[in-house]
Amino acid sequence: MSNTPDSNIKVHPFVQILKEELTAAMGCTEPIAIAYAAALARETLGKIPERITISVSKNIIKNVKSVIVPNTGGLHGVEAAVAAGTVMGDAKLELEVLSHASSEGQAEIRVFLEHVPITVTQSTSHELFEIDLTAECGADSAQVVIRGFHTNVVLIKRNDEILKEQKPQKANYCQAKEPSAAARLGQLTVANIVEYADTADIEEIRPILDRQIACNMAIAEEGLRGNYGANIGKVLLATYGDSIMIRARAKAAAGSDARMNGCEMPVIINSGSGNQGITVCVPVVEYARELGVPKDKLYRALAVSNLCAIHLKSGIGCLSAYCGAVTAGCAAGAGIAYLHGGGLDAVAHTLVNALAIASGIICDGAKSSCAAKIAAAVDAGILGWSMYQNGQEFHGGEGIVQKGVENTIRNIGRLGHDGMRETDEEIIKIMLCNQT
Repeated sequence: MSNTPDSNIKVHPFVQILKEELTAAMGCTEPIAIAYAAALARETLGKIPERITISVSKNIIKNVKSVIVPNTGGLHGVEAAVAAGTVMGDAKLELEVLSHASSEGQAEIRVFLEHVPITVTQSTSHELFEIDLTAECGADSAQVVIRGFHTNVVLIKRNDEILKEQKPQKANYCQAKEPSAAARLGQLTVANIVEYADTADIEEIRPILDRQIACNMAIAEEGLRGNYGANIGKVLLATYGDSIMIRARAKAAAGSDARMNGCEMPVIINSGSGNQGITVCVPVVEYARELGVPKDKLYRALAVSNLCAIHLKSGIGCLSAYCGAVTAGCAAGAGIAYLHGGGLDAVAHTLVNALAIASGIICDGAKSSCAAKIAAAVDAGILGWSMYQNGQEFHGGEGIVQKGVENTIRNIGRLGHDGMRETDEEIIKIMLCNQT
């Protein structure tokens, strides 16, 4: 390894990032985070509440409005997530809080919704991610606040007693529990990621990636077997055939088909999102199988796709009007480039090309159409790699593309985090007006 600041990276920081980011979740992570808060509040209260109030940031409203909450018998919305977490949530399981549900529990959720008032308001704070839930029974109350990312509990309070409190800090979906995580994220550059993939001790990341492969490929196959949402995966295969370029898109889309429409199988997330976790993994695995590469090569390519996605998303933030499938699909393209033997130049050009193609796709909440956006984003990633193979590229100064992959990535962060704030406001206004 060279001694330049960008390349003098120890293995351990990137392993830690993968361990912290690639965690299991069942269902769309925003309603699951609400269910987690509700389960914590019920546990803290020590009894079933008689009334609940919950304030959530606008982007959470956007992502919870249309997606089905798993193990509820097809219910969706903030109230359903609150009721599910209260009635049958196991807070110890965090983002798998609803995984121990039963058919009897589903009936209890509906009874709870009929008899317990749940008041939902939009948060007045400027936090992009905030859940503030209070459960009451008689004179007793329990308050839980989650802020910054899905499992970041900053306050637990019972009556007037504060049981847990975290001082205000700048939180992000990918800042883990340790303060040093932000510093580790600062080490993520495309050059460092490729160098790490080339030299990583596979045994350190094999268990993490084996679980990602097993979970995310399983839900992709289920999406093709079952009847979920708009069945985008099936539509792609039926319309365009089963070439590798179509299968890579179709299987990723099928995983989202299932996940957005009530499938109760867990996924391994990336950047706080199950859809993004599926997108960075499934196309890369499908290409690896097609190419017949050794398993170690697949692990290294998955390290590229996962870490590139985290790097791309870190400048945008947890929730935005910028569709997270885009960053994940472009990162998958980078992983596919690496599978084909591409080095830093190939990975960097693939990312820039793909980002230039797909960066206009908006996020208008979690729902069935996420699967189609995933298909489009993976297509952009594959096209970005194909352009590089054919000696073609988008050049600095063309739109948001700037010379140097890190400069283009910074532009994407600026676009998603700052430039699309007003777009986000309008999307939410449109969604709240359109309740049908």
